[in-house]
Amino acid sequence: MLSPQTRELVKATAPVLKTHGVALTKHFYARMFEHNPELKHIFNQAHQAGGQQQHALAGAVTAYAEHIEDPSVLMPVVTRIVHKHVSLGIRPEHYAIVGKHLLASIREVLGEAATDELVDAWGAAYGQLADLLIAEEARLYAESANKPGGWTGWRAFRVVGKQPESAEITSFYLAPADGGTVPAYRPGQYVSVRVYVPELGLMQPRQYSLSDAPGQDRLRISVKREAAGHQTPAGRVSNALHDRLEEGGVLDVAPPQGDFHLREDSDAPVVLLSGGVGLTPMVSILNHLVRADDGRQIRFVHGCRNRSVHAMKDHINGIAAERGNVRKAVFYEEVGHGDEPGRDYDYQGRVDLHAIRDEAIVPGADYYLCGPAAFMRAQREALQGLGVAEDRIHAEAFGTGGAPA
Repeated sequence: MLSPQTRELVKATAPVLKTHGVALTKHFYARMFEHNPELKHIFNQAHQAGGQQQHALAGAVTAYAEHIEDPSVLMPVVTRIVHKHVSLGIRPEHYAIVGKHLLASIREVLGEAATDELVDAWGAAYGQLADLLIAEEARLYAESANKPGGWTGWRAFRVVGKQPESAEITSFYLAPADGGTVPAYRPGQYVSVRVYVPELGLMQPRQYSLSDAPGQDRLRISVKREAAGHQTPAGRVSNALHDRLEEGGVLDVAPPQGDFHLREDSDAPVVLLSGGVGLTPMVSILNHLVRADDGRQIRFVHGCRNRSVHAMKDHINGIAAERGNVRKAVFYEEVGHGDEPGRDYDYQGRVDLHAIRDEAIVPGADYYLCGPAAFMRAQREALQGLGVAEDRIHAEAFGTGGAPA
């Protein structure tokens, strides 16, 4: 337990971190990668280049300082971090490296304000947080290793199928190259994959949602090709997968992880809300419920730009046509010539829950959101405005701030 004096010292730095936190985390990452370049293989360098990781870490450090007296309020964030760490292969020995460079960065960035007493306080606070994360990660590692078909670290999977789903999204069907089995996972979870990026001279990891139901002899991920934007480069990993990974190829895959998944201990109605490639975990959840012949009410609400980028349309249409408990509502921002209502789309514009409240708002339902950050903010606000309780809303965001995959 931290002493009252240590907690007070750490909490007193919160205002400074709000002002200088990003400068601190930028310095920290640069320092760590200079002294421990092997860690570049673990960290998403696109997020580093775009600054998203630095901002995310600054926010996390500030939140920890603000809540140092009761870190339990941060447990939802800690849980998400733990799953990500296990998916990336973060091990206990990495915490000593991170701690060394974090404390050195506090001294180097804050200068005279970083007294020995303050640095010692942060050292104790970091140690407490590291112990918590290491213990939770050990539990997840053990769970991954001990389940049938499970493993930890990276495992080679062979591409046994490659299927274009839209102009941007392609599905990859992956089976263990060692001929072994695939573990069970929770519908909505993701896996990390890694590929070599020649431009960086590094292996680079990315997370992709599993886009099919569990309980099969292979995994499926459905990857959006991230094109270059006005201020962002093309996604190196997503383009490598689309362009270079063919049927018969081999890919490194980490075990399924993630705290966003179907609440299988509930029989409440399910409303699945997705934007763009955010439909991938929703299809996993939907396929699981269909395979289980689950009779609860299910709503599938999806928004995308237009028909060319509308993935898995025929699959969703088929389920909705065959099963009376499943209803869909698809929004196109751009309706083109030949687009047919009911077949291609149902509504024009962006997803508007107020416009379809009679279809989308189901008493007692659980609501699952996935898509770009702006999409999820808008849908969360709409659900709250329509009277949905916060504990009924479950959300998954791709990436750290939306950097290219």
